[in-house]
Amino acid sequence: MNAPTDIQIINDAEGNPAFVVIPYAQYVAQKIDPDLIPHEVVSRIVDGATPIRAWREHLNLTQDEVAKRMGITQPAFAQQETVAKPRKATREKIAAAFGITASQLEL
Repeated sequence: MNAPTDIQIINDAEGNPAFVVIPYAQYVAQKIDPDLIPHEVVSRIVDGATPIRAWREHLNLTQDEVAKRMGITQPAFAQQETVAKPRKATREKIAAAFGITASQLEL
């Protein structure tokens, strides 16, 4: 493919590609999928955490902070956090407290 590009590849000391630099306008124009799930969250889930717990830890929130955002008690949230497949309404409330989409809790 001979498409023109405005990228610059920066190599490390051994000559291996280490970074790619693109024009700022091109970076801003990229559509970022709002439903992406960070690698750290996926890794925690693979290690056995529920999606809710993995997201809470990723966001550096305590159970108490999330419970307050939801208007419930910490023990009530702790119980919700252990459920592997919470109901849709529960996922939506927790997602709102986390500032993410409910679909990001569906793993």
